Amino acid sequence: MKLPSLFTAAVVATTMSVSLQAEEVEIKTQQLSEHIHVLFGQGGNIAAHVGKDGTYIIDDQFAKLGPKIKAALKNLNPNAPEFVINTHHHGDHTGGNEVFAQSGAHVIAHHNVHKRLQQKHGEGSQYLPKLSFGQDLTLHFNGEHARAVHFAHAHTDGDAVIFFDTANVVHMGDIYFNLGSLPFVDVDSGGSVDGILAAVEQVMTQIDDSTQVIPGHGPMSNKAGLQRYYQLLSKAKSLMVAAIDEHQDLESVLAADPLGALELEYANWLPKERVTTLFYRSLTIENHGH
Repeated sequence: MKLPSLFTAAVVATTMSVSLQAEEVEIKTQQLSEHIHVLFGQGGNIAAHVGKDGTYIIDDQFAKLGPKIKAALKNLNPNAPEFVINTHHHGDHTGGNEVFAQSGAHVIAHHNVHKRLQQKHGEGSQYLPKLSFGQDLTLHFNGEHARAVHFAHAHTDGDAVIFFDTANVVHMGDIYFNLGSLPFVDVDSGGSVDGILAAVEQVMTQIDDSTQVIPGHGPMSNKAGLQRYYQLLSKAKSLMVAAIDEHQDLESVLAADPLGALELEYANWLPKERVTTLFYRSLTIENHGH
């Protein structure tokens, strides 16, 4: 059985999202603390940090939404953002990079985000980060020390979680899908089930019951919500490992429908069969090494 391309999956997801006209998308803003706001629109959730030094944002959704996102940010601070931090390379989180770079923002991301955006957009593109990092980077701005920490082979190979220690807020990017469903494990971009579990587990040790958790998709959450997500992921992994042990090949595992026991809702672009296939590819030995 030919495995579906994860690149194709990402393109399908992006295409379905982009099919909405920009004027149909409403950008909603929620204030989390004195300096931090989250913007919900179409694509990955955006965090905006606003203060005396200026503004910077985490992720920037799609290019077509640039004017609307800029307008929402202007309501918070009249000056254009000085930095954009990308949590990973997918287009619903980096599509606005060029738009904000043209307004003077410097894009920051993990080395692998730079590599993947370079492959997609070419050397010298304004989509590319001007500053990239390996394990971590700290932005000292607006009286906050925002730590961008790399978690290897989680949702992709370039994921960063941003910890706002003073405000007690964390932006998880797509390591955390707060949609009551299982995440998109981008195996073809270095993602893995075990990596997502490890990242969530590590983040949980660094936050407390008062921490506000910004997911890549879905409404605001907290440590308890993240724990429920971890339990769901762990259960899904256990069901998949048992099915793989019993049935071995992908077609037999798909027929056994191990994830059916979870009774979850699935997005049109990421149906249960595709999720099962991604989990299978990640959890089988031949695809487990990076």
